[in-house]
Amino acid sequence: MYLNLTRNLADPDGFYEYLVTSQRHMSDEEANRMNARLILILSNHIGDLDILKAAIDFAADPKADHKKSAA
Repeated sequence: MYLNLTRNLADPDGFYEYLVTSQRHMSDEEANRMNARLILILSNHIGDLDILKAAIDFAADPKADHKKSAA
């Protein structure tokens, strides 16, 4: 299975706005903890270690060659 890097949200701007708004009242530390929890929740939902590793690799170095299969 490949990491899907094409737009997959019907309203990416709406999602981003909701995420930012949800953290407006938080300190940086609280927002970082919330982001960590969100990553773990979504990782559990995805449930595929190869896909998660590919996503981590891409986030760490988006200019690298990520065209190979994640599986």
